[in-house]
Amino acid sequence: MAGGGGGGGVSPLGPVPPMWYHRDLSRAAAEELLARAGRDGSFLVRDSESVNGAYALCVLFQKHVHTYRILPDEEGFLAVQTSQGVQPKRFKTLPELVSLYLQPSQGLVTTLLYPVDREETAVPDDRDYSDGEDEKPPLPPRSASTSTPPGPDTPTDSTPAANGLSTISHEYLKGSYALDLEAVKQGACSLPHLNKTLVASCKRLNGEVDKVLSGLEILSKVFDQQSAFMVSKMIQQSVNQGGDQELENLVTKLAILKDLLSSIEKKALKALQDMSLSSPCPLPPLSMRHSKSIPVQAFEVKLDVYLAELTKIGKSQKYTLSVDVEGGRLVVMKKVKDSQEDWTTFTHDKIRQLIKSQRVQNKLGIVFEKEKDKSQRKDFIFASAKKREAFCQLLQLMKNKHSNQDEPDMITVFIGTWNMGSVPAPKSVASWVLCRGLGKTLDEMTVTIPHDLYAFGTQENSVCDREWVETLRAMLKEQTELDYKPIAVQTLWNIKIAVLVKPEHENRISHVGMSSVKTGIANTLGNKGAVGVSFMFNGTSFGFVNCHLTSGNEKIARRNQNYLDILRLLSLGDKQLSSFDISLRFTHLFWLGDLNYRLDMDIQEILNYINRKEFDPLLKVDQLNLEREKNKVFLRFAEEEISFPPTYRYERGSRDTYVWQKQKATGMRTNVPSWCDRILWKSYPETHIVCNSYGCTDDIVTSDHSPVFATFEVGVTSQFVSKKGLPKSSEQAYIEFESIEAIVKTASRTKFFIEFYSTCLEEFKKSYENDSQSSDNINFLRVGWSNKQLTTLKPLLSEIEYLQDQHLLLTVKSLDGYESYGECVLALKSMIGSTAQQFHTYLSHRGEETGNIRGSMRVRVPSERMGTRERLYEWISVDKDETGGPKGKTTLASRVGHEYVKPSVVRKQLGELGKVSEEGEKSCKEETAARPKQESSDGDPSVSKNSYNNPAYYILEGVPNQSAAAISPELLPSPTSTNTQSVKVPAPVPGARTKPPCTSSASSHSRRPITGHPVRAISEEGSSEDDGVVCVAGAQGGSTLNRPPPDFPPPPLPKGAVEMVPEVPFPKPRPLYPDLAEVRIPAAPPGAQLALGEGFRRGGGGGGGGGGGAGALDDQSCSVLQMAKTLSESEFPGQPPRAPSAPPPLRGQSMGLGLDACRTFPPRNPIPESIAEDLPEEALWGSSSSSLSVGESSVGEWLQRLGLERYEQGLLHNGWDDLEFLSDITEEDLEEAGVLDPSHKRILLESLRQQQPK
Repeated sequence: MAGGGGGGGVSPLGPVPPMWYHRDLSRAAAEELLARAGRDGSFLVRDSESVNGAYALCVLFQKHVHTYRILPDEEGFLAVQTSQGVQPKRFKTLPELVSLYLQPSQGLVTTLLYPVDREETAVPDDRDYSDGEDEKPPLPPRSASTSTPPGPDTPTDSTPAANGLSTISHEYLKGSYALDLEAVKQGACSLPHLNKTLVASCKRLNGEVDKVLSGLEILSKVFDQQSAFMVSKMIQQSVNQGGDQELENLVTKLAILKDLLSSIEKKALKALQDMSLSSPCPLPPLSMRHSKSIPVQAFEVKLDVYLAELTKIGKSQKYTLSVDVEGGRLVVMKKVKDSQEDWTTFTHDKIRQLIKSQRVQNKLGIVFEKEKDKSQRKDFIFASAKKREAFCQLLQLMKNKHSNQDEPDMITVFIGTWNMGSVPAPKSVASWVLCRGLGKTLDEMTVTIPHDLYAFGTQENSVCDREWVETLRAMLKEQTELDYKPIAVQTLWNIKIAVLVKPEHENRISHVGMSSVKTGIANTLGNKGAVGVSFMFNGTSFGFVNCHLTSGNEKIARRNQNYLDILRLLSLGDKQLSSFDISLRFTHLFWLGDLNYRLDMDIQEILNYINRKEFDPLLKVDQLNLEREKNKVFLRFAEEEISFPPTYRYERGSRDTYVWQKQKATGMRTNVPSWCDRILWKSYPETHIVCNSYGCTDDIVTSDHSPVFATFEVGVTSQFVSKKGLPKSSEQAYIEFESIEAIVKTASRTKFFIEFYSTCLEEFKKSYENDSQSSDNINFLRVGWSNKQLTTLKPLLSEIEYLQDQHLLLTVKSLDGYESYGECVLALKSMIGSTAQQFHTYLSHRGEETGNIRGSMRVRVPSERMGTRERLYEWISVDKDETGGPKGKTTLASRVGHEYVKPSVVRKQLGELGKVSEEGEKSCKEETAARPKQESSDGDPSVSKNSYNNPAYYILEGVPNQSAAAISPELLPSPTSTNTQSVKVPAPVPGARTKPPCTSSASSHSRRPITGHPVRAISEEGSSEDDGVVCVAGAQGGSTLNRPPPDFPPPPLPKGAVEMVPEVPFPKPRPLYPDLAEVRIPAAPPGAQLALGEGFRRGGGGGGGGGGGAGALDDQSCSVLQMAKTLSESEFPGQPPRAPSAPPPLRGQSMGLGLDACRTFPPRNPIPESIAEDLPEEALWGSSSSSLSVGESSVGEWLQRLGLERYEQGLLHNGWDDLEFLSDITEEDLEEAGVLDPSHKRILLESLRQQQPK
């Protein structure tokens, strides 16, 4: 609770907290309560978000919320913050203060009239009557960990008051000082109380000096025998000393440390020189002495050649690629006649680039340097996609091992989470560490390669900290032969997180922080909650959060609140970034644990799907996926596709049976199998992170949960040291803003300013207040800053190599309460150049989206500091346009030459996060691929006005979206169409290829693939400037969907009307966020009307007509939706009127269909995603036939039309890559290509028969 004692020790809240005091209610929630009250003079008081111990008085007047800060002074008296020069009125308690302002004419905008009381709810019962895991919360371990800090309400060790001189010195001067004075008067020659104070003050220093001396003891024994004796003696003496001796001992230790540090290098140099004379063979580096060497690995591959070349080179196309990581060589061996072999050896520096095929998952291009400035590319087909990934990983390792760089560009990170069920771990948990088991696992060739970082999160772990860490270290030593160093261990009761690092990286770790948050019963018990660890790895910040959330199938809202509490209260990372929640404080944040979200489906159905290994229907009803769809939790986090069975609740001792019933005193309880144990992550834009594995073990059976693992390839930056020194004024880089405009979700009409934070700035900077402000909707405010209001930022260093790794954090704050209304992060990399670049991204605060911000800026780098180099993770690219592939198929543009791939855009480029179509890429492969931006904005200005300035598409709380069936591609208008009642889309012209609109890598960003809903509704992200055209992407296998990126805005408003479209049995992945500046749909020829599908007639109720109204909004009001609709019609008179069924697409809001639309499966499921990506092509192009049409020019297009694109990879791999030869395919051929379903074989063969000439 905010506020200390009032004047004279009186509580600032009075004897009982008044009902109008809402504690830590968020600003957004306070505005919502006042808006609901609706009367001028309605008020409430909440804790200030900007100042600890302060309050915010929120008053409603003329539909706007006015906020006044109530600040305590040094004596604890409270006063409303006043204008400069106005004498504040001081009060002992909040009720006294409020009682004054209940009287008229006291200086507020209106008299306080109607208190808005908090909703008193019973203390949440956190016991889980389903599984009983919380009925008697386990007591915290007896051997409490020394690493466990106090809770969030008490000072942690990192605060100055914890152990510093400030508090202890005050205590001495207040009390003990007088005792020492009395003792001196009586002739004493010492000051025992002062000595005690100094010893307490230096306690941490004593410990740190001991650590340093222990570390230097080994060196001193080797190089400096005299000092070694003193060091050992001092370490032994420091164990049992106190009082005067302890302080004296500390001074002696500091003197020894000073002498040792100043002389050790000279003595070591002399000793090594003496050794070199007698021993010519130097010792290997300590970190390399015990590391396990990686054996030579061989891969059987086929050379990928064109049909025309086969006649020239014969049929012998089998090769063996042997990777010698230790020797730095790749041997390419070709088998020729009579068992002879022809091989070529390439050293690591002669391998210029690896190019992964996006279309064929097991194909890889290798560019070799043949002669000076000449290169040759060869494409190879591997046995599987997993083998290709293993080969790439080994080559990256080889490249890294033999690099001349002192610091790594990329590291690998292992994340593990396991609810141990209050039972000690078995003797071996090697499968957990080696990522062996079910799901997406590593290839056996690479599974034993040590990772750079290991983070182990456990719940219900009854093992004491020291024993647990030693168990982990011994396990890693056994598997890797390396002695991993623990960075940090943090414990809250039985929730633990331990992070260990390779010994060679120990000195690269700094700024280690730890924290914990309790979310158990009444937020006071630590049986539920979170522990976190943060640190810097050279110049890259990492955060790890391990949590155990409330259990129980029905406790979704409580779990959501647990997440928000942890997000807000976990004290990790740079303290300067306290305005930002922890999801924006780190370059990479990993969130793991037993999140306890369950499956909303009948138990028997769940078991049937699991037995058939069909996880997609279950993922559609996974509570975490559904809550993320609604933006309730984990906003813009990513999660790898789940391809392993639910990890809870197994019968202990086996992995064959789920235990889903338990007899309780209250009756039989059901506990459905669920994916409780999860690993998610969130990274800054334009950083490199790839998830290489995500699965669970199948042989660790001591708990009712299976351990879950994930591994990541993560780009890191070094602590940059400028070779040219600090820049002179003429060589100074600048970050300049031309303008910034934001739309914030608020009913306030105060003024705002922006704060800028970055590690490249010496300190944070502020803008002046906004110089433009307007509102077309009471719930939103548009604010703007021109160039003169925005400060120019000067980075500490001016090298482009340094700046392209930097990010800028922005927070929009109000002048009245200095509280944040939204925060965001921008990557500087895309902004570097001589001309201003556009950016456009979302604002969030306390875990929810609160608006949108765009602007124009440039990062000017002096020409003499423009030199840069290629990073290791840029060495592997994704093929942009495979000329050898089938006609009409291109691949995802990843980069041109050595241009930077925006990895946050293509977070997992090879279908591992979501299988992305390559169909529309051709028209996107120019500037946008070569130079990714946060968002391009060169669209039509009128469209820009409509899409950006109309705030109707922002979050409107309390008005949820409804079923997926509500939105359709008819929201995608043809620019020349005049019929807004039914948007027409062109049918393919016979004999010609129809190119669908494309995605652009510049605005693509793969997030978490949610496997799910039949149709995606409104995109969370879209173009900053252009119309509402969203492209349709094909897919390769599966119905994974990528969630929106952390650096792109909500969608623009469409011009068209809603119309129902056919349902898709196997939804396609959503496209990677099209850059709508690049997208154009041609004008529709007459009569090209979209067909209505039966599936949507059933689910859609009123269809495209006037069906809708309040009935479709479930239990919520339709007023805001209608207001937004009216706004969009009135603001832009140039537009044709909208159809009644097409109100503006509001994020988190229903599209107003009939009541039946609310009942589609799954129930009450808002789908804030892209508009048309999940629809079959016949729906988009108006074809109701499923047969092969003349316009199709590739196998992929034909399969997409049939909804069977999952089989494309198998057909291509078996050589069926040309439509002309497909007529000869047989059932046996289809089975060899992986088509095992009899009904699918019939569909394919029937389609081909229909196409044959009669």
